[in-house]
Amino acid sequence: MPADEAEAEEAVALRVLDGAVAAMGGSRREGQRRMTAAVARTIAGDGVLLAQAGTGTGKSLAYLAACLTDAAVNGRTAVVSTATLALQRQVVEKDAPLVADAVAAVHGVRPAVAPLKGWHNYVCLHKLAGGYPDEDEPTLFSMDVSSARADVARSGLGEQVVHARAWAQETDTGDRDDMVPGVSDRAWRQISVSRLECLGAACPLREDCFAERARARAREADLVITNHAMLGIAASGSPGVLPEHDVLVVDEAHELVARVTSASTVELSAAIVERCARGAGRHAKDAVEGLQRAALALRGALDDVPDGRVVAIPPALLDATVLLAAAARDALGPLGGRAVDADDAGGRAVLKSQLVVLTEVCDRLLSDSLAGRRDVAWVTRGWDGAQAPRILLAPLEVDRAIAEHLLEGRPAIATSATLALGGGFEPAALSFGLSQWEAEDFGSPFDFGTQGILYVAAHLPRPGRDGVSPQALTELGDLVEASGGGALGLFSSMRGAQRAAEYLRERLDTPVLCQGEEPVPGLVARFAADTDSSLMGTLSLWQGVDVPGPTCRLVVIDRIPFPRPDDPIAAARTEVAQSRGLNGFLHVSVAHAALLLAQGSGRLIRSSTDRGVVAILDSRIASASYGRFLLHSLPPLWPTTDGATVRSSLANLRTTRL
Repeated sequence: MPADEAEAEEAVALRVLDGAVAAMGGSRREGQRRMTAAVARTIAGDGVLLAQAGTGTGKSLAYLAACLTDAAVNGRTAVVSTATLALQRQVVEKDAPLVADAVAAVHGVRPAVAPLKGWHNYVCLHKLAGGYPDEDEPTLFSMDVSSARADVARSGLGEQVVHARAWAQETDTGDRDDMVPGVSDRAWRQISVSRLECLGAACPLREDCFAERARARAREADLVITNHAMLGIAASGSPGVLPEHDVLVVDEAHELVARVTSASTVELSAAIVERCARGAGRHAKDAVEGLQRAALALRGALDDVPDGRVVAIPPALLDATVLLAAAARDALGPLGGRAVDADDAGGRAVLKSQLVVLTEVCDRLLSDSLAGRRDVAWVTRGWDGAQAPRILLAPLEVDRAIAEHLLEGRPAIATSATLALGGGFEPAALSFGLSQWEAEDFGSPFDFGTQGILYVAAHLPRPGRDGVSPQALTELGDLVEASGGGALGLFSSMRGAQRAAEYLRERLDTPVLCQGEEPVPGLVARFAADTDSSLMGTLSLWQGVDVPGPTCRLVVIDRIPFPRPDDPIAAARTEVAQSRGLNGFLHVSVAHAALLLAQGSGRLIRSSTDRGVVAILDSRIASASYGRFLLHSLPPLWPTTDGATVRSSLANLRTTRL
C-alpha cells in the first residue's frame, strides 16, 4: 500500500478508536493509540507485529479499530482469535459492535462481525431428534424430558442432560455459551457431534443446522472472532476450518504454542478400541473380532509399560499397534458406502470418525516420528495412578506449523500482556517460528511502581521436593495476617495449595478457600465477594482470575513454576534445544516459568486504584543466575526483600480499607 494511503488509513483508524472510546465513556490512552497505529501499519505493510500491551491498555479496541477500518476502506477480512471463551464473548458482544458502530460513524460503512467456534460447540439437531446412537455410558439421551425416570433425573448428570435437552428445544443459536446455567462436557456430548461425526450434505436437517449457519455467517463477515482451538486445528494441517481471510490477530498469544500442541496431541487406550468394537457390532460386524483382538493386545502391551516418557515403542506395543492399524482399516471398508437407512447414518458416522482417528494415531506410532524427534510419547495412568494405562503422542515442536499455516503470508498481529520475556521478544518470536518481525511494548496505563510491591523472600531456604516448607508456610501466614485476608495463593501443586489452606485455617480467623472444594468459577466469585477471604489454588488460577479492587491485595507465589522434571514434552524439547547448541534449561524451563510468573503476578493490579503486594517465596529468584531474566519478565512493581516493610505496607492497606 502506498505510504500516503497507509497514513490516511491510520488516521481514520485513530478516529475510529477515539469514537469507540468516547462511546464507552473512557478516556484517551496513549499506549492504546500507539498500538492502533502500529497494527494499521502492519496491515498495510504485510508484516508480523509482536505487540505487548499491559493490563488496562485496551488492546482489543486498538486492534479492532485498525482491522475494521481496513475492512471498511479496503474490503479485506480479518480473523481475531482469543484463548478464553470469556474474552471471545467480550469481543463478540461488546468490543466489536462498539468499534463497528464507530467505523460507521466515521467512514459511513458498518463492517459485519461474526463468531466462529468448533462444530461441537453447537447443538446437533439430528442428534437431538434421535439420529445418532446413545453414548456408551448411561444417559438420558434417548428419554423424553417429560417422562425421564425420577431416579436418573435426580443424579447430577441426569439433571444436566434434562436441562441441556430442554434448552436445545428452545434455543435460536444452538451455541453452548448461550446456555445458562451451563452443563458438563459429558452432558453436552448428548446433544452435539464433532466435525468428523457430522453427516454433512447427507444430514436431513442440514438446512436448519446451527453449525452450518454459523459458518455461513462467518464466510460473509468482514471480521471473524474465533478461538485458539480453531487455530490449533488450522496449524495442524486443516486450514479450511477458518474462513478465507487477509489479516490475522492472535490475542492472548502467550497461549498459542500450548493450544496448537494440544490440538495435535492424540491418545490411544484399550478402552477406546473396545468402544470402536462395540460400534462395529452394529455397523461393521465382520470387523468386531479383529478390533477385539487388537484391544486385548493393546491392553496387555500397555500394562507392561511404566508411566512416563516412551523414547522408543516397545516390541509388544509395536505389534499391538500393527494389529490395531489393520483391524481399523478393515472396519473402515464397509463404511465407505451409503447407510442402509437414515436411522443408521449417524451411528456409521460416529464409528467412521473413531476409526479414522485410530488409524491416524497408529500411523504416527508406527512412523519414525519419535526417532526423528517430530513427536514425543508417554504413558500415563492418571494423576493418581489408578486409571487404565493410555499412551499419548504430542508434536515436539509447533513453531514451523504456526509460522507456515498461521502467521506467514498475510499481515499478522500477536498480542498479549505477557509477550516479552526477560525484557525481550526473542523467546516469543522463536516459539512462533518467525525469522522476521516487528515488536513493540505499548506499556500499561497503571503505575506499577507506586501501586504495588514485589517482595522476594530471599531469606527463605531453597524449595525442596517435599512441597511447601514450614518456613514458607510461616512467611505466608505472616503476610496474610498482616493483610487481613485478601490473598490469592498460587501454588505449583494441589498438595501445596491444600497444605497452605489447612495451615491458614488453623492460624487465622479470616475465611480461606481452596481449589478443588468446589468449581473454580464459584470459588472466584466467593473470593471476589468477601474482601477478608483468601483463595489458595494451582495452575488455572495463575491465569484465570480477574478480581480488581481491595479483595485481591496480596498475591503469593510459592515457588518458581518450572515444568515438572518428569514432564515428557518439556524434557524432549530441552533435549532438542541442547542438540542445537542452546541452553536447554534456559530455553525451555526458565522461559516456561517466566511466562507463568508474569501471568500470576499480573493478577494483582487490575485497575488504576488497585494496591497491593506480590510475594514470591522462592529465594532462587534473588540468588540464581536466571533470576534476573525472571524478574525482567514481571510487571515493574517496586522491588524489595525486606519482609518487615512489606508487612507494614499490608497492614496499612488493611487499615485504610477499614
